[in-house]
Amino acid sequence: MTVNILFAAHADRWATYETPLNTAFEAKGIAAHLSCDFAPADVDYIVYAPNSPLQDFTPYTRAKAVLNLWAGVEGAVKNPTLKIPLARMVDPGMTKSMTEWVAGHVMRYHLGMDRHIVNPDQAWAPHTPPLASERGVCILGMGALGSAVAATLTGLGFHVNGWNRSARDVPGVTMQHGTDGLSTALKTAEILILLLPDTPATQNTLDAQALAQLPKGAFVINPGRGPLIDDDALLEALDQGRVAGATLDVFRVEPLSQEHPFWAHPKVTVTPHVAAETRPVTAAEVIAENIRRGEAGEPFLHLVDRSSGY
Repeated sequence: MTVNILFAAHADRWATYETPLNTAFEAKGIAAHLSCDFAPADVDYIVYAPNSPLQDFTPYTRAKAVLNLWAGVEGAVKNPTLKIPLARMVDPGMTKSMTEWVAGHVMRYHLGMDRHIVNPDQAWAPHTPPLASERGVCILGMGALGSAVAATLTGLGFHVNGWNRSARDVPGVTMQHGTDGLSTALKTAEILILLLPDTPATQNTLDAQALAQLPKGAFVINPGRGPLIDDDALLEALDQGRVAGATLDVFRVEPLSQEHPFWAHPKVTVTPHVAAETRPVTAAEVIAENIRRGEAGEPFLHLVDRSSGY
């Protein structure tokens, strides 16, 4: 029996995903008909980007699951018409991209590389940085991405503290959870990395109170979600010298407005949401595995918990 799979994303993504998806379906032995145009009643699975024109799922009465192309599901989980299982994207390629980006910016701050890259006065000012084992790094959000980043950083020798809303164990990481645990974790964060999802409970996690608990001269790296940070509070902490620098890849509104003070601030590096993107080849393999599971009556991978929002 042929499985009808609707590709629901911006039209320019079709050329990127069509071949990898069909290749992955064939490798899994799935007889698939992949298309951007099906009658809703004929659709078995929806490969989905939340910015797709498809926003009303009511007519898709036969569909067994919506398979998100993005790691973030905040754009889909709030849709009241989406009542069938929703799987978030946990893409090995995206995970590798995130670990490389974060590790690069952690090492940049750890080694003080900016003082040599930008040195218009040609100042000869030797400075020997501490060893990685002498630098406290903290990751807020220890899901798949946070755990992978932690593994890379511990491999480089950093002592990594992690915080999660709920308790969990991560090998090689000193873990905290809950409100009291957040305070404990922040106090260790000479370099703070934000990898939390965007939910009502996580918005403004890094507010003025949280920033005040960081060691003086800490660095902030945010490749997670823009709303995790109170922008005004971060700017004040930078201006007062309590935070030495921030590298920000995600923002409340994207693209970031040209008038936003982050662009001109000397202690802020803006990158245009490039830390991690879904990689079509590896993402297609994840999607194909979930469809294989659905057809075999096995549990789907990476299902979203609607009550928690991720």
